[in-house]
Amino acid sequence: MDLANESILTETAPRQIYVLTPDNPPWNGWVAIGVWVLSVVIVLATPIIFVTPYLFSQKIDLTDSPRLREFLLRDPTAVMLQLAPIILAHGLTILVAWFVVTHGNTYSFRETLGWKMGKFRWWHAVLITFAFYALAVLLMSVFTDVENEFEVMIKSSKYAVYLVAFFATFTAPLVEEVIYRGLLYSSFQRRFGAGVAISLVTILFTIVHVPQYSVGATPDYATVIALLLRSLTLTCLRAATKNLIPCIVLHTVFNGLSSAMLLAEPYLKAVEPVVPPPGIVGL
Repeated sequence: MDLANESILTETAPRQIYVLTPDNPPWNGWVAIGVWVLSVVIVLATPIIFVTPYLFSQKIDLTDSPRLREFLLRDPTAVMLQLAPIILAHGLTILVAWFVVTHGNTYSFRETLGWKMGKFRWWHAVLITFAFYALAVLLMSVFTDVENEFEVMIKSSKYAVYLVAFFATFTAPLVEEVIYRGLLYSSFQRRFGAGVAISLVTILFTIVHVPQYSVGATPDYATVIALLLRSLTLTCLRAATKNLIPCIVLHTVFNGLSSAMLLAEPYLKAVEPVVPPPGIVGL
């Protein structure tokens, strides 16, 4: 073959173009798992860093597990020193996620994750939220109503309620959806398919939150089951719409309503949140 013609054929041959979509992200499953593990470490370690000096100042014996646990759950200052750093933890987590999602500011954060509503509307989120509350009431009638550790913490002071209501509504939905239905689901879906990805993300999201909604070593089964079903719904919504923003909207509406009920409880004694805002302490 003539070398000149071969050169022309080589130059004009079509090149394989990488098409970036929410279901074809610029990261793989191992990177997503690494970010997930780091997010869990951040959200666990950050409160410890802030509350530990206070424990020493109060001369709390760290080897006395029962007393330490009781102090951490009921002392107003200790509770605030555990809850307030969650906002910082969320900020650090979203910064790490942004770097991975944008591939070092190479791609658009919103386009890579999927920032379109499609056929999903805000009133769909409201309807689904009320359906979840109806389900929670049913679960509470089946399982014994127990006061989990998270509920004990937020009852320590009114400021704890205000703080939880803030980050439950404004930071937790964004951070958790970016990590679970964004980074994890996108990479798992490409590698294993939608069915396996939905199952893995749902299980990981639920497992991480079990300690938060437990009484000692015993889970609050009604809340955990409700949380698992919410996670399944959110992940299926991500799979169906191929966008992350509907998940963020639904998560925000649910947490916002839960937060409003928490804030209204002192004024409307008959109104109690049947399910605490999910995904506050753990990611």
